[in-house]
Amino acid sequence: MTNDFDKECNPGSSRLTANLFAEVPVALPEEWIETLLDGPNVRIERIVSTGHTSPSGFWYDQTESEWVVVLRGEATLEFEDETRILKPGDYVFIPPHRKHRVQSTSTAEPTVWLAVFFGNKASTATSTAIASNVNV
Repeated sequence: MTNDFDKECNPGSSRLTANLFAEVPVALPEEWIETLLDGPNVRIERIVSTGHTSPSGFWYDQTESEWVVVLRGEATLEFEDETRILKPGDYVFIPPHRKHRVQSTSTAEPTVWLAVFFGNKASTATSTAIASNVNV
């Protein structure tokens, strides 16, 4: 049975329950992002990385807040002022416009992330990238 919240957050989706570790791809040409919930003020994504990194000179500069946890694997996030290694269970809160990038993810096993975006129209893709060497 679905309710109005389910319909509003995931229109057309019949997948209201699932397992975060089910159907995890092992080898991917690029990072895999699956939106689990997309509501008026929140977006939740399951992200799978298999050795993926942000391109050189690429920085996320998001208008929304992000709370992200590594569920499996390992990742290194680089900020302008620090670097953080995240292992299973480690999480980080990233406020709006705190520039960050993925420095590395595990190549030994898929890295499974759960990312929660909220505030400032989190239900739409509002992330922007800043590249240091962009030719216009």
